Amino acid sequence: MALNILMVEDDNSVAEMMGMFFEKEGWTQDVAVDGVEAVDMFKKNASKYDLITLDLNLPKKDGIQVAKEVRQISPTVPIIMLTARGSETDQVLGLGVGADDYVTKPFSPIALIARIKALHRRIMMEETNNQPAAKTKNEHDFDIETKHLKISKARREVIFDGKEVTTLTPKEFDLLFTMAQKPKQVFSREQLLELVWGYEYYGEERTVDAHIKKLRQKLEKFGFQVIQTVWGVGYKFDDSQVKA
Repeated sequence: MALNILMVEDDNSVAEMMGMFFEKEGWTQDVAVDGVEAVDMFKKNASKYDLITLDLNLPKKDGIQVAKEVRQISPTVPIIMLTARGSETDQVLGLGVGADDYVTKPFSPIALIARIKALHRRIMMEETNNQPAAKTKNEHDFDIETKHLKISKARREVIFDGKEVTTLTPKEFDLLFTMAQKPKQVFSREQLLELVWGYEYYGEERTVDAHIKKLRQKLEKFGFQVIQTVWGVGYKFDDSQVKA
């Protein structure tokens, strides 16, 4: 698996360390040392990059703004945010503007490598699964149909009581799809990390929490409270008590 990574990092020691580990994997990287340079580099050759590692605290333009501008250019390029901040608010901000994952400094380079591999592998699998194939069912069929919810994975379509939910990010959609496949089943954060992000638990449970928070906020705009917290265990999807 050969990857070309855009590394946005203003700390030379961190960039050099990450670069050494990337090179051991046979990956290449371009380094941007501030937010303006990062956006310019991506704008000039967006198709060159398979993934972006993005520091949140950057000179000239912070990581939140960089992520917003990158998403305007490419809705799909994977973004992993790296930051020394640990608050839930910062995580929600980063994930809310389109980052796929969030890693808090100091981090293990080996764990970061594992996350990059898992994220890339999952994207490749999704692209393969979404390739046109011989249709075995009506193109308007849904993969999941509960009391109030309909989801089509191929169309990335979510319908609640006849209203389409169009604001979900890819990870929010994947979270909802994963839990809605098994209504009322409780999923731990570790399980969701493995099922949705594709890697084992490394202690970054806030990645799940931040995505769940954003998913709830978006669904509750439609009047639905279907993602429930089971304290001390995890989360579950349950729309059986929702009134039409």
